[in-house]
Amino acid sequence: MITTHVLDTARGCPARAVPITLSFFDGEWVLVGAGATDDDGRLRTLTAPGPVAPGRYRLSFDTTSYAAGEAAFFPVVDIHFAVVDGAAHYHVPLLLSPFGYSTYRGS
Repeated sequence: MITTHVLDTARGCPARAVPITLSFFDGEWVLVGAGATDDDGRLRTLTAPGPVAPGRYRLSFDTTSYAAGEAAFFPVVDIHFAVVDGAAHYHVPLLLSPFGYSTYRGS
């Protein structure tokens, strides 16, 4: 299972309604899931519960949409990561601010 969470570190709150896509690399990028963050900044429905295929994945965050009228310095944030154990839970949070971002493997 792959999930994500977006936190707005400039405002100190969850980032709501951020559009996100999840793609799998199979010689080319193939869309496997999409959605937007909920009121808590989370997206839990990118994949069905249970195992996912091992391989390379890309989370794409549409930060222009979240900027809501403000100029987005990073209009899209792409995070590439590798799934080794398809039965494990991969939680990939994004910490977002107007001029920077950070990520890590969460739990």
